[in-house]
Amino acid sequence: MQTANAGLTLTTTVGSPLGPLTLTSRSGRLTGLYMQDAAHVPTPAGERVEAPGEFADVTAQLDAYFAGDLTDFDVPLDLGGSGFQRQVWAGLRCIPYGGTCSYAQLAAAIGRPRAWRAVGSANGRNPVAIIVPCHRVIAGGGGLGGYAGGLDRKAWLLAHERAVALRRRA
Repeated sequence: MQTANAGLTLTTTVGSPLGPLTLTSRSGRLTGLYMQDAAHVPTPAGERVEAPGEFADVTAQLDAYFAGDLTDFDVPLDLGGSGFQRQVWAGLRCIPYGGTCSYAQLAAAIGRPRAWRAVGSANGRNPVAIIVPCHRVIAGGGGLGGYAGGLDRKAWLLAHERAVALRRRA
């Protein structure tokens, strides 16, 4: 990502198998990746500038992910959030590609075993879905649980990753 427009919120919308994805960045760091009609989409403060060229690397990585060629993103991020939210989001990045964990397991993994509900709330406020893989967290009983982007998209992402992981092992 470029940094020529530091201080402005840059944005673009790209196509994906999940529908349009809106990307936002500030000072060369990705601040948002939101699905159409997703819950918890913030309204950025200040001026927004449409700048599709600024997102070439992110777009290429997303394309590679959806093609099954990329399993781990390398994108500079500025996630904001509280200390607890950042701790949860860091924990999400430790869930292996093609795998899942429960909200309670994630809470335990970040050293807050009784905070599974707060983990669920922080998970739902992840500003860069897919790149920080909040879709990999499921309910304790094995059900999908919730997903700010919609349960159909969560199911698609999990099935996609499992299929790619199986293909790579074969």
